[in-house]
Formats: sequence, C-alpha cells, structure tokens
Amino acid sequence: MTTTAEWADADSPMETFPANASGARVGYGRVSTQGQLLDRQIAALEAASCVRVFTDKKSGKNAEREELWKCLDYLRPGDTLVVPSLDRLGRSIQDLISIVAGLRKRGIGFQSLHESLDTTTPGGRLVFHVFAALAEFIRELIVQGTHEGLAAARARGERIGRPPAMTEEQILSAAAELGPSLDR
Repeated sequence: MTTTAEWADADSPMETFPANASGARVGYGRVSTQGQLLDRQIAALEAASCVRVFTDKKSGKNAEREELWKCLDYLRPGDTLVVPSLDRLGRSIQDLISIVAGLRKRGIGFQSLHESLDTTTPGGRLVFHVFAALAEFIRELIVQGTHEGLAAARARGERIGRPPAMTEEQILSAAAELGPSLDR
C-alpha cells in the first residue's frame, strides 16, 4: 500500500514542470498548402517571445514535417515549445498527446497560444491530462465496439479476416497438379 509520503515523492502529473522554466521559448508554425501564408503565426510566436521559430508548409496529415522534427531536436530541457494553436502541431489528439508526452519526458514544456494551454502550469497540465484521458476513453470504446462487431459477425457465421486469394476450385486444381510432382 502506498503511503501519502510515497505518493508525494512520486512523479506527480501536477508537480512543477519544468523545474528550470528559464529555458528558451521555441515556436513552431504550420500551414497546409504552399499558397497559404505563415505571417500571422510567425508574428504571434515572435510576440510570445520565441527566440527561434520553425515552420512547415505541409498538410497536418503528412508525418514527414521536416521542420517539426528539427524543432523537436533543437529543444533542450527547460525550454518550452510554443504553437499558435493545437491543430498546427498534431494530426490528431493521439498524435498531439504523443508529442507532448515526449516533450514532458525530456523536461520540455508546451504552450498553445490560441487555447491558452500551458503545461508548465498546474492548470495546463490538468487540462492536458483530461484531453489524454478522454482520448484513451474514446479509443477503448472504439476497440470494444470493434470486438463486439466481430463477435456478432462470427455468431452469424460470417468469415472474418482477409478474403481468400484463391477460390475452392483453384485450390483443388493446384493440389491436383502438385500432387504427382510431390511424390518424386
């Protein structure tokens, strides 16, 4: 059984983070197409005191966002990644949670200007943990629904899985042709 003192010493999601908030504020902005402009995002990030700003002109669905990966590599413990809005960073809530969790493990804070979300504060961490909990809940509901649907299909006698590559006749024909050659 965990005591209150042991719990207090544990890595609490509400503990002060990062310990050294004096690090750099680094910005990341993104637009989806080459025709769109980054001007407003860059201006907002510079107004938020970002010492460096990385930008991509790629769809959020594209996992190959070179400047995002350069930005994440540039960040050091105590720094804070600043984005104009959550949708500029992640392709989905799962993607966003994964990126921010990775930052937290490295001792890096996260701030979204539009949503006023700042994981360097207790309130910001609370909101982000609520996001993560809701995403996990939704994922579990989807998995549960999938399992129930598969069980119902099996109960109806439906074949589950990938369709066969060959028909029953093709299998019998191939077996007949291979049968005598296997005796050699």
